[in-house]
Amino acid sequence: MRRGERVKLGPVLYREYPIGALGLMDDGQGLSRVFLRREGCMPDARPGETPLTLQAAAELDEYFAGERRAFTVPLSPHGTAFQLAVWEALRAIPYGRTRTYGEIAAAVGRPKAARAVGMANHDNPLLIFTPCHRAVGRGGALTGFACGLEVKRRLLELEGRDPSI
Repeated sequence: MRRGERVKLGPVLYREYPIGALGLMDDGQGLSRVFLRREGCMPDARPGETPLTLQAAAELDEYFAGERRAFTVPLSPHGTAFQLAVWEALRAIPYGRTRTYGEIAAAVGRPKAARAVGMANHDNPLLIFTPCHRAVGRGGALTGFACGLEVKRRLLELEGRDPSI
């Protein structure tokens, strides 16, 4: 994807979950956007559902019920080559485990790019499906999360991880 290029997105399906209302969108190829609904967020999106967003919603229902540890819905993230590599590395982190930004940077072949990994996490278009909540600071510190540290804490607790360590 080139800088400034717009991605065609379908209708948005909103569903309530323990962390708040999530918006789910697909681009016809796979799930392309999952976001925490906030006032003014995606004001031009038209409500609706697709087979992919319904599948994603069902998988999220199972995830929040503690019945799902891995997702099967096809994903279609859009980003730079570096972002895509980081997001792939995030998806490789097992359920209930964490990795530091430095470990993720090393995994993508850029060991000195921990801050850039943090920025890629911030730009992650697929909340939960690309588990950026599993990225932590050095020593396991809960740092930076676009949806707020309380949401990150709750997701880690759901996965059985004590977010205080």
